[in-house]
Amino acid sequence: MNMAEKVVMITGASRGIGEAAARLFAQNGAKVALLARTEDRIAEIAGEIGPSAIAIPCDVGRYWEVEAAVDATIKAFGRLDVLIGNAGIIEPIAHIAEIDPDDWGNVIDINLKGVFHGMRAALPHMIDAGGGTIITISSGAATSPIEAWSHYCSSKAGAKMLTGCLHTEYAEAGIRALGLSPGTVATQMQREIKASGINRVSQLDWSDHIPPDWPAQALMWMCSAAADDWLGQDISLRDDDIRRKVGLV
Repeated sequence: MNMAEKVVMITGASRGIGEAAARLFAQNGAKVALLARTEDRIAEIAGEIGPSAIAIPCDVGRYWEVEAAVDATIKAFGRLDVLIGNAGIIEPIAHIAEIDPDDWGNVIDINLKGVFHGMRAALPHMIDAGGGTIITISSGAATSPIEAWSHYCSSKAGAKMLTGCLHTEYAEAGIRALGLSPGTVATQMQREIKASGINRVSQLDWSDHIPPDWPAQALMWMCSAAADDWLGQDISLRDDDIRRKVGLV
């Protein structure tokens, strides 16, 4: 898919799905803004990609940092066409009666408020430009309660609802809102889940997880009109028909 002249901002771009997406979008002609808290790592990735990439240190849990990142992206590249809300955490994995309330709230700040912050900061620019695409990384945890993941499940359920609300409010303004539920992906988060030893997901073998470049390819496909039938909804990469459409089968 040709993404020439498109500008894509990706949160959580220092590793996993975010890093893979940044590299793939750039390979297909896009200019990419990499956001993450790990300044050195996103600077390294942006340097490897080249002049079509910029690194912006950002904590998505703080609205003013996300707003400044959007402004910096537009200053550097002149526009913003795609926002991918990928930043997410799951630790500490713990039961409700045992987890520290501040730690529980931090997951909500990143996984849910961070998604809202991206939408809120990007929307005025996209609406003024006549449209844009906002994709949020969702999860099967958005609809299925999982032991010791109360913070993660709640945040993903909220983010899924945000995507639906975004579509309801701004589809007529040209905003394409979608969620991608990738399934289990071979990333650092899965190492953290495995180390917890809690619930069925931690028992999966590493070979059960898909590589990060699969969701990256799905994200690029979702930026095209081919995904318009799913606007306002989650697209599941566990669906074989979706995998065929993306070109993964």
